Amino acid sequence: MSPTRGPKVEDPAEVVALDDAVEEIDAEVPRRAFVQSLERGLQVLRVFDVDHPEMTLSDVAKLTGLDRAATRRFLNTFVELGYMRLDGRLFSLKPKLLELGYAYLSALRLPQISEPHLKLLSEQVHESSYVSIADDEENVCVAHVPVRRIWTATITVGTRLPLLATGSGRVLLAGLGDDKVRDFLKRHPVPQITPHTQREPEKLVAEIAKIRTQGFAFVDQELEEGLRVVAAPVRNPGGQVIAAVSVSTLAGSYTAEGIMRDMLPPVLRCAAMIEVDLTSVMR
Repeated sequence: MSPTRGPKVEDPAEVVALDDAVEEIDAEVPRRAFVQSLERGLQVLRVFDVDHPEMTLSDVAKLTGLDRAATRRFLNTFVELGYMRLDGRLFSLKPKLLELGYAYLSALRLPQISEPHLKLLSEQVHESSYVSIADDEENVCVAHVPVRRIWTATITVGTRLPLLATGSGRVLLAGLGDDKVRDFLKRHPVPQITPHTQREPEKLVAEIAKIRTQGFAFVDQELEEGLRVVAAPVRNPGGQVIAAVSVSTLAGSYTAEGIMRDMLPPVLRCAAMIEVDLTSVMR
């Protein structure tokens, strides 16, 4: 009977040579896996900015250096996916594009950064405080500091509410222009949630324009009877509204004047401090 053979002892030099070959293969992976068409598509998106909010196909081709046929394919793809709109010959970005950034901020940065500032805000005003972002036609709470009391709002992290009937939602919409707000209203008419809910499109456009100018929103019992809300925007370093800070209180506890006097200044300070921290971590 033949003796059982043990494992083959490899030449150390061969092992080193094999390891070197594997490392060379691994080094090639990033280059082989690179998708140039995706890079070009992102290049098309990046040329839209404050100075170029709307552009023709020719404008985009000139700025990116891509040929017209490739530029047309990228633009039409983004339109079909809902990230761009086409109005006549003019292409422009749609709010849906912000979902890409919102997902990152809400998952990794915004709630953690907001929480200590919300705690201070709630201590100052003795009410629950919130940070919300926009997700299509809804206002989504991503951070919340509750206050223990007999009455508490039923909003928690993950709660979704109509944008147009909430203070935070109107602040978020105020980051858009009047035409885009009108377009939003056509696609998402406001339901009659309470007897106080404002549903007239032009009045809502005017209210949101006012919010854009004054830098805060006050909503009086439009989402829930007996509930008053004040909200302020949180902007990224580029000046875009990416979130909203808000507090809510009972109408029987605070008059509108009292909210403006006692709650609005702390809400504005809270939003400003969140902006400062966001800017520092995004550098």
